[in-house]
Order: sequence, then structure tokens, then C-alpha cells
Amino acid sequence: MSVPPGHTLLVATVIAHDPDSDRLLLLRRGPRASFGTGWWDLPGGKHESGEPVTTTAQRELAEETGLMTAPESLRLVHVLHAPPTTTAPGGYLTLTFLTHIWTGHAHNREPDKHDHLDWFPRHALPAPLLPSTAQALRPPLHPDTPHLTLHGW
Repeated sequence: MSVPPGHTLLVATVIAHDPDSDRLLLLRRGPRASFGTGWWDLPGGKHESGEPVTTTAQRELAEETGLMTAPESLRLVHVLHAPPTTTAPGGYLTLTFLTHIWTGHAHNREPDKHDHLDWFPRHALPAPLLPSTAQALRPPLHPDTPHLTLHGW
């Protein structure tokens, strides 16, 4: 999907955190990924027209990992606004959500984009992490994190 010039690309990512083991789910971007080959990243992707951003987060988590979550289990924990790139001429805005609740068993459902999926202890994350992922993982489990309210959907 291309974004018209001047328009900001909206992206949603999800931190799946298992509180019992204090582990986070990450994907390593594979050789056919559009960017960041070999770097670890959160499940996520581009917003599709007509869907609330929580649906984007749910859809991408399911498409990439097989995990299913409900919108009410997603908590907004980080917002990243980046300048224009060749694929996002108006820049991009990434909303990162945290969830502790899901169903299903995590597995790599998009081997054309990712070559590995694994759970990592929150305080022993793999390298290299995409810079945007590293920034999103700094504050996510803080109890004062804001919540997202959807109005008008």
C-alpha cells in the first residue's frame, strides 16, 4: 500500500507480554523483509482504511503470530512520529499497544517477512532491535501509561 504525498502512514505494533514469565514476543525480520533484515521487531503493520487502530493491532498480531486478542485488552503505551521516508513521504506514526491477554499459540505465520519468532525475558532482549522497537520497549510496563479511547467508531 502506498501513501499519497503529504499523508502520514499509520502503523500499529503490539507488545505481547506474558506476566507469568516476564517475557515479550519478538520477530526477527527475514531476508525478504521490506526493511531491517536481521533486526528484531514487534508484531505490527500498516493501518487499513476504515478500521480503528486497535483493529489494525489485532489483525497484525494475528496475521504475523497467530495470537488473538480483544480490543479492550490493548493499552496504548507508546507513540512514535517519524519524518518522511521513501515509503512514507508524509512520515509515519506508530502506535504501540501492550497486551497481557490473548488466545492461541505464537508461531511465525509470515515466514516470507520474518525468519524467527521467540519469547525473550523483558530485561534480556536480543540484538539488534530496530530503533523504533527499542524506543517502544523502554516505558511499556509503567503503571501510569495512558489508555486509548476510541470515539465515534
